[in-house]
Amino acid sequence: MAAANYLLSEDQFLCSICLDVFTDPVSAPCGHNFCKNCITVHWDTNVQYLCPMCKRRFNTRPELHVNTFISEMVAQFRQSAQQKASSSSSERQASKPGEVPCDVCTGTKLKALKSCLDCLVSYCETHLEPHLTASRLKRHQLIDPVENLEGRMCTKHDKPLELFCKTDQTCVCMLCPVLDHKLHEFVPLKEEYEGKKAKLGKTEAEIQQMIQKRRLKVQEIKHSLKLSKKNADREIAEGFQVFTSLKESVERRLCELIKAIKKRQKTTEKWAEGFLKELEQEISELMKRRTEVEQLSLSEDHLHVLQSFPSLKDAPPAKDWTEVSVPPPSYEGTVVRAVSQLEETLSKEMKKLLEAELKRVQQYAEDVTLDPDTAHPTLILSDEDKGVKHGDVTKTLPNNPERFSHCVCVLGKQSFSSGRFYYEVQVTGKTDWDLGVARESIDRKGLITLRPEDGFWTILLRNGNEYKALDGPPVRLSLKSRPQKVGVFVDYEDGLVSFYDVDAAALIYSFTGCSFTEKLFPYFSPCRKDGGKNSAPLIISPVRVN
Repeated sequence: MAAANYLLSEDQFLCSICLDVFTDPVSAPCGHNFCKNCITVHWDTNVQYLCPMCKRRFNTRPELHVNTFISEMVAQFRQSAQQKASSSSSERQASKPGEVPCDVCTGTKLKALKSCLDCLVSYCETHLEPHLTASRLKRHQLIDPVENLEGRMCTKHDKPLELFCKTDQTCVCMLCPVLDHKLHEFVPLKEEYEGKKAKLGKTEAEIQQMIQKRRLKVQEIKHSLKLSKKNADREIAEGFQVFTSLKESVERRLCELIKAIKKRQKTTEKWAEGFLKELEQEISELMKRRTEVEQLSLSEDHLHVLQSFPSLKDAPPAKDWTEVSVPPPSYEGTVVRAVSQLEETLSKEMKKLLEAELKRVQQYAEDVTLDPDTAHPTLILSDEDKGVKHGDVTKTLPNNPERFSHCVCVLGKQSFSSGRFYYEVQVTGKTDWDLGVARESIDRKGLITLRPEDGFWTILLRNGNEYKALDGPPVRLSLKSRPQKVGVFVDYEDGLVSFYDVDAAALIYSFTGCSFTEKLFPYFSPCRKDGGKNSAPLIISPVRVN
């Protein structure tokens, strides 16, 4: 019997239906053996009673009895296999959490090496051996071990999921096309798998590209933060230097003011001290003369009085102090002049700062052009779309949604939804104009109110000398000179719109604390010709950094 055990192999005890070791083996009248449950289900689902192996037909359903001999042989085989698995389990590790265990191991569950899609069982190295050696089992589809193999069976027909219904986009068994998915389009799972795998590869590539873009964005943001810190440190250093210089200038002017006042006071004191000394000397002499006169008037010596009288009868010579005075010094204008000098110093420093600031914002210059599709029909644009003026004729143009139909204005072609941008506009010879930026959703068909609430951040000129910033409320601007070229700077994230007199390097006005949520476009209005007084064009000029 030992020799018989030695020759036993799993291939001898496999059911041809389930392809697994017999469970309750029964024999058909033709002599072929099957699992009792397997042959019972087979005959339950078929009209004819055929042997799955030899195809012999039985007129009546055969009565099945357990084959005790084969049953005992299977039991001995199972015991031998378990002993073999038990002896080898000490050499191999049991499955760990997260690993798929072998479904056949009865004691310690070893790690599964493969899962069989035909048997719907996961096998360790030992129990996988028949699938690698038995000719019938070699045809089974083995995959890397997976859990929930039951989910690979059709829940309705208890058959393996082998087809893909393209109509319902679901996996089905071989019976589903006949019973439940009639007239649907089917393909083998492998074919659909290849298609989906190709799409997954494309999706993976797209995701990888998205990851790469985001990594680049992370680097960009980190670089921006680094640059922002560098700029902040530079601004703090420059601010400290400027304010230290201003503080020193104020302290110096204050010292000069105090010194000048003290010098004037000292001069007055010296002058007054001279008068006081002279007066005190005269008072001393007069007191001495008065004593002499008093003593003489008290004398009873007739001869002495008469002899001394001629020299004492007249008052001693003295200065006339009637017109002499020491008025307090006047300090009117002293502080004003000092502050004026300080203001002059501050103006010079301010001009230097503005020149530096203008150079910085000019680094963000953009090549702005006018968009003909937005221009009011009475406007005339230059050939290169850099200049615009008001004409006498209303042109027939398509009334597209982007075009201004009532107000004589035009937008730039370029839009900006982040970062900083700058452009310059020549306004020489004009008496009226509007300049600034506008958001994309502004009303272009009716009357326009130029204010931030309605999507406009602009300044304007009227009547040749009236400048306003159209904030809420409008702000009248007092400018030292008439700008010939206006620079417009926008910092989208910081919510800043600034206007500069380019030639004077002076700040005209700034809108601060703005909240931008959509695209911004440069905005231009040359205004109407006003009988020829305002016929000069607005011209977008190339930016030249001095």
